[in-house]
Amino acid sequence: MKKIAHVVCVVIVGVAIFCNITGCVRTPPEKNVVTVWHWMTDRDQAFKELAARYEEQTGIKIKINLYAPSDAFSRKVVASAQAKVLPDIYGILGKKKIFASFIEGGFVVDLTAEFQKDNKQWEKSLFPKALAANRFVEGNVYNTPPGIYGVPIDVTNIQMLYNKKLLAKAGIKHPPKTFAELLAANKALARVGVSGLVSGFGEAWMAECFASNYAFNIMGQEKVFATYRGEVPYTDPDWLKVFTVFKTLTEEGVFARGIVTKGNKYAEQDFALERAAFSFNGSWCVNVYHKMNPNLEYGAMLPPAISTEYPMRIWGYAGSSFVVNNHSVRKDTAIAFLKWLTAAEQQAYLARETKNLPANRRALASVPDVLSDFAEVMDQTTHPSIWPLDESSLVLEKFDKGLQSIIIGEKTPEQIAQEVQEVKEREMAKQKRK
Repeated sequence: MKKIAHVVCVVIVGVAIFCNITGCVRTPPEKNVVTVWHWMTDRDQAFKELAARYEEQTGIKIKINLYAPSDAFSRKVVASAQAKVLPDIYGILGKKKIFASFIEGGFVVDLTAEFQKDNKQWEKSLFPKALAANRFVEGNVYNTPPGIYGVPIDVTNIQMLYNKKLLAKAGIKHPPKTFAELLAANKALARVGVSGLVSGFGEAWMAECFASNYAFNIMGQEKVFATYRGEVPYTDPDWLKVFTVFKTLTEEGVFARGIVTKGNKYAEQDFALERAAFSFNGSWCVNVYHKMNPNLEYGAMLPPAISTEYPMRIWGYAGSSFVVNNHSVRKDTAIAFLKWLTAAEQQAYLARETKNLPANRRALASVPDVLSDFAEVMDQTTHPSIWPLDESSLVLEKFDKGLQSIIIGEKTPEQIAQEVQEVKEREMAKQKRK
């Protein structure tokens, strides 16, 4: 996500050049045709099938255009916004700041009134956490008028996965629920030659996500946010406990060899091919694992808790969302299609075909069991996109690199805590001088 946001910002500066190269020109709108732009290669055929069904039912043609990969899609959307040739329906990738800039530019319809029609029927059908990613609350840091501006198509969250056969091989009857049980399970697995936890920590944001889970569990969300405000230092004993999680899992041999440099697609291969008993991954993995090993027997679980004082919070959010172009002459038609697309029947079809969690919770009866494991804990999700404030990017960079240093044994939790706090204090001093 950070990479996408950076790319988008760079493209905004060079958008005029991009348009000259790609030939951004105004074309007259087609009558009775709603155009949708998306980046989701795994969902393209399903979208086109649903578009055909919608045309058969209503007589309105839905034109589905795929632009991939995601960074290329973002460049096209930004350039098209500048040229004012956006389609009727499209997606906005990147941080919420990017989303807010599109709203400020007048490129996004405020859908609040539509969601609240008929006693909020549309709003109530969707997961609240999915809508939260598309909602701007009163007094938000972007000064965006409060409202709901996007429509979630699916949802996702990130948990731990466990291989049922490998746990049984080690004599483990139930997946671990506590941190102590996780360490004990790892010892049992090691005795039968099975590796512990694999994940794509080579992508630093995944290690950050794992650390965030334990931060919320160890100290609660208020203290985490107080840290971001600069009221609690990263040298606080609770933050030392968070850093120590990584030291302990390394020393106990829970982390699979090479986890620090492993990209997530390679970590997914390791788990799918049964090279590790546990994985830390998002609900999108269900589709990935099915393609790699259709016979894989696994389940999803929350990361094993350390504290009983605060709940384990996992990252979860709208997996993908669409917005309606505020300059479209077919806004009402586009909104009607999105309402249809997010109704239970269509959501169930998407879930079956793409193995992604539906945004409509009434469609959950149609999803595979392992997806139900993910869906059951959506109420325990959180995400930076809905937090009241963000940590400085430089602080997070030092934090993420620090986690990797702890895993490879280069530095101690105490050293990393001090280094992160020093960056935090410098960033706070900069803010005061502004």
